[in-house]
Amino acid sequence: MSKLKTNIEVDAVITWVNGNDKYWQEKINTYSETKIDFSSKKHQKRYNSIGEIDIAIKSIIKFAPFFKNIYLVTDNQKPKAFESLKSLSKNRGINLQIIDHKIIFSGHEEYLPCFNSCSIGSMLFNIPNLAEHFVIFNDDTFIMSNVAVNDFFIDGQPIIRGQWQKFNEQRKLRKFYLKFKSFLGMPDKKGYSFKKLQQNSAKLANTERYIRRFHTPVCLRKSTLENFFKENENLLEENIKHRFRNENQFIISSLSEHLEIKKKTFHYRNNAQLTYFRNYKNLFITKLKLKWFEQNKNKIFITFQSLDMADDKSLNYILNWIDKQLTFN
Repeated sequence: MSKLKTNIEVDAVITWVNGNDKYWQEKINTYSETKIDFSSKKHQKRYNSIGEIDIAIKSIIKFAPFFKNIYLVTDNQKPKAFESLKSLSKNRGINLQIIDHKIIFSGHEEYLPCFNSCSIGSMLFNIPNLAEHFVIFNDDTFIMSNVAVNDFFIDGQPIIRGQWQKFNEQRKLRKFYLKFKSFLGMPDKKGYSFKKLQQNSAKLANTERYIRRFHTPVCLRKSTLENFFKENENLLEENIKHRFRNENQFIISSLSEHLEIKKKTFHYRNNAQLTYFRNYKNLFITKLKLKWFEQNKNKIFITFQSLDMADDKSLNYILNWIDKQLTFN
């Protein structure tokens, strides 16, 4: 039995926007056809932040110190605690660096400013000196247990976490439902769904099915994307030209995963190893889930979606729990 390759160099990449930044709010409203009311509850849920980026960075520093670099990709923004985070990461042998959109969009500046995660994500492999193996993190998903390289890559090949599913057009009930809606003159309002964008990505790789990804970090190899876009440069250009999300776009991380699936150079996990929060109404349930996370050694990731929408009591409990987890000895 061959020994696992665990000494490969791995970088972490986090895309982040400070939705509370007034200058950024003015900028997006300059380009958006529909002006955003940032005081509305709907848009507070999407754009507000309460320091999740600090938690995301700290969690990598503490529980995954094998990462060589943490690249924070932003649009001329910097977290308030950046300098202290940079010092903390340096003490653990990790380089924390801000990468501006202008850097990754070099040669394609006409598409800036960009407010579209699909477009921004498509350019992440252009980060200067990015390692061959890198992991993309959402700023609301945290590592909360000790991990190793082989939780992300096995023998240099990426781990893919998700569930195999058929494409929409392969599902008979779904096809009938869409035809019925069309007959009634009802539009398909889910044209911009994350699920559809994942399917768009898989189809570019010509896979027979697709993996609907869990809300977990995504493992990629830079050469997989570079080789694909050498032959499909027009696809990249078409994807990044949209300042706002378009239903015909693909997601770079899903594309990369399905290119690896096509080549059979991946390792599949149908266990997310994730505890997922999206509702904070019941503090008892919240406490129970956090306690179960502590007890279940298989769990390594936690997602707190729209944490700023939690009531004060639940929010304080969660933040105190996180602080305890991220205490450095």
